[in-house]
Amino acid sequence: MKLVLPKALPEALDKASVPLGVVIVLDTDITFASDIAELWRIFHKFTSKQAIGLVENQSDWYLGKLWKNHRPWPALGRGFNTGVILLQLQKLRERNWMQMWKLIAEKELISMWFTSLADQDIFNAMLKQHTDLLFRLPCQWNVQLSDNTLSEASLCYSEVQELKIIHWNSPKKLKVKNKHVEFFRNLYLTFLEYDGNLLRRELIGCNGTTASSAGVHASHVQDALNLLDEDDPCYDFRRARVAQHRTHLYYIEYDYEPSPEGNDVTLVAQLSMDRLQMVEALCKHWEGPISLALYMSDSEVQQFLSYTLSSEILQSRKNVGYHVVYKDGTFYPVNMLRNVALQQVNTPFVFLTDIDFLPMHGLYEYLKRSVFALGLESSRKALIVPAFETQRYRLSFPKTKAELLSMLDMGTLFTYHVWQKGHASTNYAKWRTATTPYLVNWEPNFEPYVVVKRDVPEYDKRFVGFGWNKVSHIMELHAQGYEFVVLPNGFMVHMPHAPSLDIARFRSSSQYRKCLSQLKSEFARDLSLRYGRPFSPAPDRRRRKKKAGKCCACLGCLLVRSIILNYCFDAAILQSVAHHGAARQGATNCRCLPNGFMVHMPHAPSLDIARFPGSSSQYRKCLSQLKSEFARDLSLRYGRPFSPAPDRRRR
Repeated sequence: MKLVLPKALPEALDKASVPLGVVIVLDTDITFASDIAELWRIFHKFTSKQAIGLVENQSDWYLGKLWKNHRPWPALGRGFNTGVILLQLQKLRERNWMQMWKLIAEKELISMWFTSLADQDIFNAMLKQHTDLLFRLPCQWNVQLSDNTLSEASLCYSEVQELKIIHWNSPKKLKVKNKHVEFFRNLYLTFLEYDGNLLRRELIGCNGTTASSAGVHASHVQDALNLLDEDDPCYDFRRARVAQHRTHLYYIEYDYEPSPEGNDVTLVAQLSMDRLQMVEALCKHWEGPISLALYMSDSEVQQFLSYTLSSEILQSRKNVGYHVVYKDGTFYPVNMLRNVALQQVNTPFVFLTDIDFLPMHGLYEYLKRSVFALGLESSRKALIVPAFETQRYRLSFPKTKAELLSMLDMGTLFTYHVWQKGHASTNYAKWRTATTPYLVNWEPNFEPYVVVKRDVPEYDKRFVGFGWNKVSHIMELHAQGYEFVVLPNGFMVHMPHAPSLDIARFRSSSQYRKCLSQLKSEFARDLSLRYGRPFSPAPDRRRRKKKAGKCCACLGCLLVRSIILNYCFDAAILQSVAHHGAARQGATNCRCLPNGFMVHMPHAPSLDIARFPGSSSQYRKCLSQLKSEFARDLSLRYGRPFSPAPDRRRR
């Protein structure tokens, strides 16, 4: 591509804002450590004939000394590296560049047969015969970290502070061996984790420039912000509605074509970094296409990328669209995230859910059949997938409805009891015996998880954080005349996790609850105006009082089954635990305190524990090696043998 730029780029470039069609060509594996404006200024140093600016190659590749019988392409001295190129296109066109390089390449290929370094070999062969085209850039503008580099020895620098561009031109990239590699790597990571919000706004405009579409949009956003009253106690809520977030669609490769039957369904969800471990589990349960919006900071995105690339399960899936929305603001913009994920769907139907839910195995195929059987294409229907809860994050997931009902009777699973109105209309009693789909009525505060057509109304962005974000959407579907149909043989299970920051705010801040109540009233008023009939928000009688429940005791640890349950302190249990623990631990001088205890609160598994039993066998191998090394060091330190017990952790 670099060779054909004089032909590929339009000649109008010469007459526009770029004088003489000057172009800087950069490889994607470089890191800038300087202002690129300094590089542009070097064009002023070119003579009337010079048209190509390059840095000398910093290895012995073109000298042919790397190994026996090494035959490189011809080059001037050490040759030149094409990771950073300054081109003056008009001068090259005047010299008939396209014909020049083709003739030389064809001549060399007679004896060389192929290039070893792609376009770089041809550039070097050209410059050996046409030296007047060459401008030698200072080596600091392309410090090469190849496997055979000599840049740190004598060819380029003595102090790393002198460098302008670092070129990671080794196949090992960040793992290349170099005595300054930590400095270079930290520089690279600094840019990766830089807060892009600091760079998104133009602080000082230029006179006479035409506003771009992005600039016009930013102006509209600013106008909307100017209309808000900063003294309003709910200002942060209102600001979140109009905020414009940086968004990177399809952050990882996506390749999926909907099935030709016309009944394909995409699962739509959103998440933040603390729910990332759920993605792998979700992919095990749902084989169809997925559209995910991820709310993350710049540094968290790098952790997400590392996790995804190390997961065999996620690497094998090309039908998962990851859309990164960068953090900005106080609240979690849940409905905006849902809209981002929804807008990228390319199937006719969507399954609107949350990341904390695992669908039953085979739900994808079941939904496709249901969509066709119930004529969803030609009707306004929302198919409800009944949702259940568990407080066991290591759940033996039910394979069938019969297994689920058995677990429901045993108490391993349960229906929603904290916010019963959210799913009460599903009519779980009827679902237990249902064999065919059945209609249910919409009721205030209803928030089921539904399958609908892709052109469903978007979520209302005014609802951020916790409260009414799904309720408002289902309410609008009801306003548009949607029928709600419960599927008799589908289900999903909500997995346990720690409460989010926003639900903690809701519970602790009366102002938060007042603002949410105000937003609900405004939404109902807007809905009434839009659809010409009255709507009103139902009062929130969410039960916040903790409910008593069962506790399990095991060797001094009390496991509380739910964050919302009361702690149960039973002296008999504690006495039994203390006695049992003392009997087992007598040989090690460990004692259980009879009147002391602590309680482990339930939470979703961490990202690291997800890696351990999940798809990363390398993770487990490394851990096993570290355990062996630790036992060996302990034996040397204390003069008696220690060995790691085999890990028979139940997976």
